[in-house]
Amino acid sequence: MKAFVTGATGLLGNNLVRSLEEAGHEVVALARDPSKAERVLTGTSVRLVVGDMRRVSDFAGELEGCDAVFHTAAYFREAFEPGSDEAVLDEINIGGTMALLDAADAAGLPCFVHVSSGGVIGRKSDGSAGDETTPPLPMQQANPYFRSKIRGDAAIAAWSSRSGISIVEMMPGWIWGPWDAAPTAAGKIVGEFTEGKIPANIGGGTSVVDARDVAAAMIAAALRATSRPADGDAAAGVEKYIVGGQYCSMREIMQHLEDATGAPAPRFDIPMPVLLAYAYACEAWGALSGGAPLVTPLAVRTMHAKIALDSSKAHRELGVRFRDVAETVRDAAQWQSQNASSQQA
Repeated sequence: MKAFVTGATGLLGNNLVRSLEEAGHEVVALARDPSKAERVLTGTSVRLVVGDMRRVSDFAGELEGCDAVFHTAAYFREAFEPGSDEAVLDEINIGGTMALLDAADAAGLPCFVHVSSGGVIGRKSDGSAGDETTPPLPMQQANPYFRSKIRGDAAIAAWSSRSGISIVEMMPGWIWGPWDAAPTAAGKIVGEFTEGKIPANIGGGTSVVDARDVAAAMIAAALRATSRPADGDAAAGVEKYIVGGQYCSMREIMQHLEDATGAPAPRFDIPMPVLLAYAYACEAWGALSGGAPLVTPLAVRTMHAKIALDSSKAHRELGVRFRDVAETVRDAAQWQSQNASSQQA
């Protein structure tokens, strides 16, 4: 197929572009910065389109002739960052997504694959891993980024009855992997760990997934959607898939980093009351200084909620298999060590 990929220079987008090309598909890649795209997408043969998700109409014509849109671009903002970006989150993660969906529909594309977040999935009432139908917890709704994804997902669901385009929504866990040029929070942790800046474990845990496995799931979902015979059913709705990877505690992640880098992992956990007190202090410092604190109470409580994700539907319908977290962390650390300084803008 001919694929149009947004967010092509990001961790997921970059791995998706490379996975598509390795599978023999043609790729049109959207990026805001052409010089960064040429640097980050080295070794690929993509056709680059320069554009911004706030102005979809500027590049909408490039969708003509494509078979699927893979929408990985998003504006990411954590609750602890200074200022208020609610308007930008809505403009890009909701408004930009809906404009792109309109453009894809107008161009007659059969498939639209949208990347949401595993952060919109809570745990079941019995405490077990959440599936595609499990609503988010209140603390997840308090996170500005997750909240924008929740509202965006609702907008897509409402829009889906207007058209026969196949819409697939992917909900990944915490994404790690190579080609993390920005870097993301995962890439920053690799760097801080290697430099000995993580003296203790913050506890908790989450579902960790390899960017390459999310990319494989997205491609499988698109091929599944486009291979179905058209039946004119415009009320089919949105097909959702959790691609959560494996649940992993922060202590286990630190141990994987020790194995991958040779740097020593922290040997003790910070007690929860002490950690929360430190997080409140960091948040107060950020408010006074205008800087981004290292950790916040919301981040601590979210991590300590230990929310696991149930990827059985993706296993069953897409044949998705997940790498072991140790392999993912090793490859992420190796890539950061060899490439990070030359890839960052």
